[in-house]
Amino acid sequence: MNGQPGIAPAADACSSNGSENIIHIDHITKIFEEKKRRVVAVNDISFDVRQGEIFGLLGPNGAGKSTLIRILTTLLRATSGTACVGTFNIATDPEKIRSIIGVCPQNSTLDIELSAYDNLDFYGKLENVPDEILPDRIWELLEMSELTDRANARVQTFSGGMRRKLEIVRAFIHKPLILFLDEPTIGLDPEARREVWQQIAKLNAANTTIILTTHYMDEAEKLCGRIAFVDRGRLIALDTMENLRKLIPAGDLIEIGAEKMDERAVQAIRENSLVNAVNVLEQKVTISATNGSSLLPALLAIFDRFSIPIISISIRTPSLEDVFIYLTGKKLDDGSGGVPASGPRGRRPP
Repeated sequence: MNGQPGIAPAADACSSNGSENIIHIDHITKIFEEKKRRVVAVNDISFDVRQGEIFGLLGPNGAGKSTLIRILTTLLRATSGTACVGTFNIATDPEKIRSIIGVCPQNSTLDIELSAYDNLDFYGKLENVPDEILPDRIWELLEMSELTDRANARVQTFSGGMRRKLEIVRAFIHKPLILFLDEPTIGLDPEARREVWQQIAKLNAANTTIILTTHYMDEAEKLCGRIAFVDRGRLIALDTMENLRKLIPAGDLIEIGAEKMDERAVQAIRENSLVNAVNVLEQKVTISATNGSSLLPALLAIFDRFSIPIISISIRTPSLEDVFIYLTGKKLDDGSGGVPASGPRGRRPP
């Protein structure tokens, strides 16, 4: 058997992988041994990715997203479990998997001394794109990324957004069935991020399945049909944006910023019949309420009773960030990891 310890090849299961699902992940676990310490980077994760969808993997840095992607792209061996990418098994068919996927890693791998055209030409040859079609393919991708006017300019003269767009189309040069994008807009300014989003949508319109890892909630909301939350190596939720929002008890979300908080005030808020849930993060109280407008006077009275100065108040519908807080009791920061709650923790699904 050519498989690896703890991983069943399951060749028949992969060859019969349904046309609806292009990736099947079955109880994948990855454990690293670091100086006599076991680190479980991916913890018994299972799910399917449908053909043609943009699938989002969300979580803080260190949640296990990139490790899972490296396993699916055959760059890393799983400790246990198995997965099918297309009709191929990650343990027994790594070369075949690499022929049907494109990968845009989190860290840039462009040769900045070469031009945009030469970067694509070099990568196309590595991917065995036939010489007779490669030039036309390069110009097609340069047009898709709106870089035709910079085709012969050195990449070192490009902005961050231009480099990222070039890297994404480079991964698509051999027309893969599946495109893995690991934090594609990290470090980019808002305008560059929007340009990359447009490019991802264009690639998906060509019936390319896209797996997107990100810790930007707005990015997932904008692009992804289904979203998986990963935290500390575990899959904690997976569904459409609409259904994920339903995990939070129905109603409005009221956010109150305060200079300080008093646990007695938090308890008084919980006792109100219109309140579904309360989370305290740093100096902000988030309240899920059946009717936010009706509840406001009572909330103001509670803050007044305990002499808590109010900085801000807002009422809105739940976002992905709210769902993550509800499930884990912590929020996502700008990339350094999850920020734990300073008050009552959120709930995990049963």
